[in-house]
Order: sequence, then C-alpha cells, then structure tokens
Amino acid sequence: MRSRAREGFPTFITLEGIEGSGKTTQIRNLSRELRGLGLSVLETREPGGTRLGEAIRSLVLGTDFQEMTPLAELLLIGACRAQHVHELIRPALEMGKVVLCDRFSDATLAYQGYGRGLSLEEVRKVNEISSCGLAPGLTILLDCPVELGLNRSRGRLMREGKSKSEGRFESLDTAFHERVREAYLRMAREDERRFRVIDASRPLELVSEDVLNCVRQHLGV
Repeated sequence: MRSRAREGFPTFITLEGIEGSGKTTQIRNLSRELRGLGLSVLETREPGGTRLGEAIRSLVLGTDFQEMTPLAELLLIGACRAQHVHELIRPALEMGKVVLCDRFSDATLAYQGYGRGLSLEEVRKVNEISSCGLAPGLTILLDCPVELGLNRSRGRLMREGKSKSEGRFESLDTAFHERVREAYLRMAREDERRFRVIDASRPLELVSEDVLNCVRQHLGV
C-alpha cells in the first residue's frame, strides 16, 4: 500500500490565484518555454484533468446547481483530485515529466475553507485523502487585486459565451473573493520555501518572465 506521507515532488509545479489572475495563460506560456528547453511537460488543471474530472468541473463551475452546498462542493472537488492524482499526475511524475497544474489543494483550502467558511481541519483532511499525500515542490501564486481579477474573468466569460457554463464563482460577491485572496497570501507567508508570489497585475510579458525565471531556478535549468 502506498504511504499517505506528504511528498513534495520537485517537478510537480502548481499555479494558484484568484479568478482572473492569469493562471491558464501563464501555464500555456511556461509549458512552451520548458519544452523549448528539452523538458517533457504535462499541462493539467483542477477541477478537471481526467474524463471524470472534466465532468465534475462542469458541475462545480457551472451555474445550473446554485443549490450546491459548500460541503458537497468540497467532496466533489476531492473526488476529482483523487482520480486526477491516480490517473494522470502521479504516473506523469513517475515518468519524469514536469507537471504544471492550474490549481491543486491550496485552492481547496482557500476557496472552500477560507472562502466558503468550512472547517479548515475538515478541508485539510479531504485534501490529504484525495491527494494521497502528494504535494507540489513549487507553487507560484499569481496575485492581483480582486476587482481587477474579477473584471478580467467576467469579461473573458462574456466574450467566450461561458458565463453559464463556468461562471458560478464569478457570480459570488467581492467579499468572498477577498477572503480567498487573503487566504492565498497567508499560505504564502506561512510556507515561503514552497511559494513564490508574483504580481499578476502587471503586463503579461513581465509576469511570464518572472514565472519562467522562478521555475528555471527551481528546476535548475
């Protein structure tokens, strides 16, 4: 039986941040740069990643189930992660790939714990069980003001016609997102070894340069 002891894989790198902080764009850019350096890279996301995970993503991010309770939300995300780690993330790491993941367990603590107000102890237990102890070796926190992030994210959803299919969190009030942002910054202060905080309110190319430099330093490439 595989131990549930916490494992920090150097090549497991997560990007975290509030809505509209630019994680998806930065992962795409970072992946291209790392492949250019000859590295094998897997890009993935939470919720999502696997066939089951993408189905759960549509439930959690879509607006059809506004009655979903915070606990149900937490458990769905936990189920998504369990499948994600088993089917995709751990096998890729064991093959020697660099795994870039758009959100992981830190997001669950920030959103469902601090944001939704669920017991932090219970959220941590779900995180530990669902991740089988797997932890990133590096987490890049893309930080920006809540108003800026929400304007970016809501604008993108409108342009892409996804306000109904992906806009459930964007529909929440500013106070919720402020709690999430403060939670992320608190976690970064408490784990300075793993976290790197990057100002994501700046022009895209400057953010991308800082993200790449952080990752290259971490990987030694």
